[in-house]
Amino acid sequence: MNKEADLHLHSIYSDGTFTPTEILNYAKELSLSCISITDHDTVNGLDEAFKAAAELDIELIPGIELSSSYKRKEIHILGYFIDYKAEWFLDKLKNFRRFRKLRFLEMVKKLRERGIEVDYEKILKDNPKAAIGRLHLGKAVYEGGHTSSIREVFDRYLGDGKTCCVEKEELSILDAIEMIKSLGGISILAHPYLLRDDNMVAELLDLGLNGIEASYLGHSKGMEKNYIKMARERGLLISGGSDCHGKAKDNILMGKKRIPYEVVIKMKEYLDDKE
Repeated sequence: MNKEADLHLHSIYSDGTFTPTEILNYAKELSLSCISITDHDTVNGLDEAFKAAAELDIELIPGIELSSSYKRKEIHILGYFIDYKAEWFLDKLKNFRRFRKLRFLEMVKKLRERGIEVDYEKILKDNPKAAIGRLHLGKAVYEGGHTSSIREVFDRYLGDGKTCCVEKEELSILDAIEMIKSLGGISILAHPYLLRDDNMVAELLDLGLNGIEASYLGHSKGMEKNYIKMARERGLLISGGSDCHGKAKDNILMGKKRIPYEVVIKMKEYLDDKE
């Protein structure tokens, strides 16, 4: 049987609903050989994940999804094979999460001004380990009966540029790339289709990124071919995954977008060549 990987997964330490151990157990059920937990702006779940991975004989790549900005757009950068225990890095992440909470409270205030009450204390209590973000808030607004779906919450209130969205503290994409490089890792542009602008995708790929998440659950076959072509033209790596958040979204997505293990091998070869 060919080995397969899913390199984009979120746990309770960001905006997923599964613990790292539950993620590994589910990956085992799905016969995945390799995964990466890429929580938003935190690596707090990785120690638990590595313990479970060893017990289950699944390869785990230490990862993260950093929120950065470029031309006033929020850009997510995946970092793989990072030294996630570097003290300077952990300090930076702590500051990122502190601002996340302040941003979250400001968005609660904006929603309240529009007549939408959200019990933010309950959200914080129900997600004690999480790097709180918009998905937590969107879920609460939907469950409060204010919209017909979580997607609608983002379309009306919390999406980029919408009335209740508060911009993140800016980490430039160049800083995000340099941070991942300093950690000995590989930087990958996450879910490029969300940018809705392939010219910008091309610009970003020319800024020093190591690759692109070409294989993604939200990509059509045409999009995937296009992003693979863009990567090959630049000699860049490709990656892929389901962007599973457990039960935080409508379906459990893990394993619904698998990539061949050869993608992981190419990443390792790239890192070996850099040594």
